[in-house]
Amino acid sequence: MSKITLDEDQLNMEIRKFLKTVGVTSQREIERALRSAAEQGTLGTGGIKATITLEIPELGLVHKIKHELHPRSGA
Repeated sequence: MSKITLDEDQLNMEIRKFLKTVGVTSQREIERALRSAAEQGTLGTGGIKATITLEIPELGLVHKIKHELHPRSGA
């Protein structure tokens, strides 16, 4: 099996494009869900636990990130 060399600049650009897409689409979905919950009166006043899982099966990567969101009322 031959060793593969990585083009670090190309790899960096590909990862950044992927993460930008993930960030933008995730933010939209979270905002949509929060607005919907607020309109339905199901948002509550406490924090909201969020978890995201990054999986890359070909690399054997599973990475979870947990965070608690604290939306504030505009009242």
